[in-house]
Amino acid sequence: MKPENKKSRPLFFFYLLVAYVFVQFFWWTYLLVDLNNEVYTLRERLSISEAFDNAEAVKTKAEYESKLSKRRWMIAGEGSVFVLLMVFGIARVRNTFKKESDLNLRQRNFLLSITHELKSPIASAKLQLETILKRDLEKEKQKELLQNALNDTERLNKLVENILLATRIDNRNFELHLESVNLSDFLEEIIEQSKMIFSPSQKIEKIITKGVEAKIDMTAFPSIVINLLENAIKYSLPNALIKIMLIQEQNKVFLRVIDEGSGIPDEEKERVFEKFYRVGNEDVRKTKGTGLGLYIVKYLVLKHNGNISIKNNSPKGSVFEIAF
Repeated sequence: MKPENKKSRPLFFFYLLVAYVFVQFFWWTYLLVDLNNEVYTLRERLSISEAFDNAEAVKTKAEYESKLSKRRWMIAGEGSVFVLLMVFGIARVRNTFKKESDLNLRQRNFLLSITHELKSPIASAKLQLETILKRDLEKEKQKELLQNALNDTERLNKLVENILLATRIDNRNFELHLESVNLSDFLEEIIEQSKMIFSPSQKIEKIITKGVEAKIDMTAFPSIVINLLENAIKYSLPNALIKIMLIQEQNKVFLRVIDEGSGIPDEEKERVFEKFYRVGNEDVRKTKGTGLGLYIVKYLVLKHNGNISIKNNSPKGSVFEIAF
C-alpha cells in the first residue's frame, strides 16, 4: 500500500481555493469594467438626449439608473465575497499554524522523552553488568543483577519496537494476519511477560474467562495489552490495584484494563490516542513516556475489527475497554 501524504491534501485544497479566488477576481473585474463602460456611454447619451428629446431622456435615464444600481450591487457583492474569503483564509491559516505548532511541540517533547527513556535502561543495565564484573558476588546476587539487566533490556526492546511500529503505521505498510487463538491462555502469557518487563509495584488482578476464542494477530496483539498495562502502571500509585478482565458476552469479546490512577478528563479522552499526545502539562509532568503507546493501541484495535473506549473508574482512575 502506498503511503498517504496527509499534509498534501489540505495544501492542495488551499491552493485550489487561491486559484479560484484569482479567477473570480479577474472575471468580476472584467464584468465591472464592462459595466462601467456601459454606464459612461449611457451618461453621455443622457446628456445629449436631455438637450433635445425629453422622452428619450426619460428612457435613457431609467436605463442609466438601472445600470448604476447594478454596478453598486456588483461592487458590494464582490467586496462581501472577498471579505468572507479573507476571513476564511485567515482562520484556516491560523488553524494550520496552530496544529503545526502543537505537533512540533509534541515532537520536541517526544525527543526529550525518548532520550531519557533510552538512556535509563541502558545506564541501569550497564551499571549492573559492571557490578558483576568488578565485584566477587554470591551466585544469587549475580543472578538477581543479571535478571534486572535482562528486564532493562526488555524495556529497551519494547521501546524500540514501539518506535518501529509507529513508523510502519505512518507508512501504511503494516498488515495483520488474523488467526483463531485461545485468547484466555494467550493473555495469561502476555501478562506474565509484561511483569518481567515492568516489575510493577502495583497489585495486578486477573479476571479471565476460560476458553475464550478470538481471531487475533499473535505478533501484534501483545502490543495492545502491554501498552495498556504500562499506561496503567505508569499512572497508578505504588500498591494500587490494576485489574485485567477478559469476558465474553454473546458474540463479543471484551478486554478491560482498570486502574486507580489520576484518571483522564472527558475533553482529553479522545486526544490521548493521537500521536505524541500526553495528558497534562509537559513542564510539570512527573511520569515519563513517548506518547506512542495509546496511538499504537488504537490502530491495532481497529485493525482487529474492534473499538476502544475510555470510561471513568469509581472512585478514581480509568477503564480502558476494548470490544472485539
